[in-house]
Amino acid sequence: MRNRLIGTALALAAAPTLIAAPSMAEGPLNVTTYGGAFARTVEEAYVKPFTEATGIEATVLDASDPPAKLKAEVEAGNITSDIYEVEQSDVIRLCDEGLIEPIDPAALAKGADGSAAADDYLPSALNECGTAIMVWSTAIAYDKDAFPNGAPQTVADFFDTAKFPGKRGIIKRPKYALEFALLADGVPAAEVYDVLSTPEGVDRAFKKLDTIKGDVVWWEAGAQAPQLLADKEVSMTLAYNGRIFDAIVGEGKNFGFVWDGVNLDMDYWVIPKGAPGKDTAMKFIAFASDPARQAVMSSLIAYGPSRKSAQASVGKYKDGTTDMAPYLPSTPANAEKGMVNDASFWADHGTELTERFNAWLAS
Repeated sequence: MRNRLIGTALALAAAPTLIAAPSMAEGPLNVTTYGGAFARTVEEAYVKPFTEATGIEATVLDASDPPAKLKAEVEAGNITSDIYEVEQSDVIRLCDEGLIEPIDPAALAKGADGSAAADDYLPSALNECGTAIMVWSTAIAYDKDAFPNGAPQTVADFFDTAKFPGKRGIIKRPKYALEFALLADGVPAAEVYDVLSTPEGVDRAFKKLDTIKGDVVWWEAGAQAPQLLADKEVSMTLAYNGRIFDAIVGEGKNFGFVWDGVNLDMDYWVIPKGAPGKDTAMKFIAFASDPARQAVMSSLIAYGPSRKSAQASVGKYKDGTTDMAPYLPSTPANAEKGMVNDASFWADHGTELTERFNAWLAS
């Protein structure tokens, strides 16, 4: 399955996408997302400008589980949405199962220098059946008030409760926890999944987690991580970067990031197999792939663009004062300190590692 992910070099500029005028046959377009703040961002950054540019009406729909909805609709032959937002592991699975349409990278917006889109996307951002919308991450966040004499800087610091006292928040699942454990134990980012593919590597990860098991507060919903910090229940936590950004900028919380070891992930646009509005959906995806459009997205929410050429164009947050670049996982200074989550690895090993993780928790 790893061959499905198209790793690419990064170009350096953005260019507008030319969208043809709609034909008489092109009707309304439905775009299904996970909802929340990102759905509002899709509306502002993509949907409204798309309608203005093409005359094609588009509506953003919310779903708690877009991949499940897509699968059910395709199998029932009753497709209600033309485009879905799905996570990286889902695009691989849905493509393997023949439930989504292929997407030709040649149809996507070019870079400002005329380079092909395939040469401008981040590694793993293009799949034969999907194109990445944005980059989000799981990173270490900490309460600045807890460390007045020096803030944590590395993944190893997260596991050092003697030097940096306090409880630690970790999402209650093996994904992310095992990667951060191996990084803290000295495994280079480029070798984490190779090591984790061996029984000895799995043992090593759990042994490292054992060192802080008694100090961990486990969380399950993304909103819990910043709340644990705010309530002083933990001094550090693994967290989704967007949640911590909202707490810092929107709520004035005195939190900080440790970008060392940051785990980068992506969400993708996909088109259901047999979607009646397939051609119109592809026009929307091409429009949304424009690096300039992605830069607008990243000024509205703390998710990075999936195209390097968009990065330089990202400016300030919608408050007009906050520079977004320091908060984006795709900013080179942040991204180079971490690793890209390997969805293929988790598709292959997720079940067995979850069983091992649950048994470890219960022990």
